[in-house]
Amino acid sequence: MSTDLQTRTAARAAKRAQAARKPWRSNIGLKIAMAVSGVLMVLFIIAHMAGNLHIFEGREEMNAYAAGLRSFGEPLLPHESLLWVLRIGLVASIVVHLWTGIVLSVRSHHARPVKYAHHHKAKGESPNAYLTMRLGGIVIVLFVVWHLLDLTWRTVNPVKDIHDAYGAVVATFDPSRWPVTVFYLLALVALGFHLRHGIWSAVQTIAGPTTKWRKRTQAIALAVAVIIVAGFAIVPLSVTFGLVS
Repeated sequence: MSTDLQTRTAARAAKRAQAARKPWRSNIGLKIAMAVSGVLMVLFIIAHMAGNLHIFEGREEMNAYAAGLRSFGEPLLPHESLLWVLRIGLVASIVVHLWTGIVLSVRSHHARPVKYAHHHKAKGESPNAYLTMRLGGIVIVLFVVWHLLDLTWRTVNPVKDIHDAYGAVVATFDPSRWPVTVFYLLALVALGFHLRHGIWSAVQTIAGPTTKWRKRTQAIALAVAVIIVAGFAIVPLSVTFGLVS
């Protein structure tokens, strides 16, 4: 055995030993953290989507729903306790998701600095998975920033009254602000592709790449992505075309 080979073998053994002592720093541990944080974000997105649909009940019901989120648990809990728990949890999930993704990408590059001549995708994996997840993730992050400025802090929203959630939504998707609506819809498309591949990958990471659940996972991931995109898109489209005003 050459000295160079011995050195590489010893280095790999040291890395395996370190990973065994701190499994959460291993690739598997990071992938599980990414999957769990992704699942938490999906649950938040579903809850947010369901809340948005209150707009079809009218101004009074929508505003009552928004007020209920702010006053949840009072007087035992401080004002907006639930919202702050959700906000902190969402931010933590996003940070963990981004950090694990960056670390895994860097490790993958260092482990294989020269690209494979032919890379065979796993069944169910998108042929453009890397582009979809990375660029889609950037679009989603930019959209989250805009969404906070627009509908949470009202910095760029014409309606400044924090209690008028209905009015803020109608104002932001007014036909005169069509670029905002287009950006919103494009971000939803990016979110859909991200969810479809992300849910599939999360199940593969947590449950293992078993062929028994592979097709079911693909179908479930696609269904969840389509439902979420449609559930969010119906609100701006309804406002833009005058179904909600």
